[in-house]
Amino acid sequence: MQLADFGFDLPRDLIADRPAEPRDSARLLVIPAAGELSDRHIADLPELLRPGDILVFNDTKVIPARLVGRRGQATVEITLARDLGGGVWRSYAKGARRLRPGDHIDFAADLAAEVAEKGAEGEVTLRFDREGAAFRDALARHGEMPLPPYIKRPRGGDPRDRADYQTMFAKEEGAVAAPTAGLHFTPALLDRLAARRVDWLTVTLHVGPG
Repeated sequence: MQLADFGFDLPRDLIADRPAEPRDSARLLVIPAAGELSDRHIADLPELLRPGDILVFNDTKVIPARLVGRRGQATVEITLARDLGGGVWRSYAKGARRLRPGDHIDFAADLAAEVAEKGAEGEVTLRFDREGAAFRDALARHGEMPLPPYIKRPRGGDPRDRADYQTMFAKEEGAVAAPTAGLHFTPALLDRLAARRVDWLTVTLHVGPG
């Protein structure tokens, strides 16, 4: 078996780079315990679920974890992956092979970092020049949403992504990728589910890269 055996052609126009409108119009494949598969829509969930069923949603909120900075004359693209505390982040860097521990990266006049460690697979540990609320404020000003690589955006990102790449449940900051199943729910759909006596609750699970 070769990796190429799993390859297939996916036309570019079939890759959704914006949410469906309305969001609950997204397609849903229903796999019954017995019988044939059926193509439905997320909006059909009240017909498919039973009174007393419970839905569990992730209330994590995606942070603008993508940063573009300069190391001297070289451009460095960083995606934050894990907060290690104290202003230190495990990150992934495009062009990481050129980075060395001790290198200084400027992202903006009020945000910079030093390379503390470098891994073998493109990961780097960055020590930022601020932490806590000051870091979050700077990240909100200068970061971009960490969209999947198959969603193409111009340099600088698109302001709409800050809303499009969040679920309606987003509350607890910390994810660097969206819990994508929750992207398709709307307040109107939750009202219809409640009328069906389908309940819901939330948990917090910060989604990492990959």
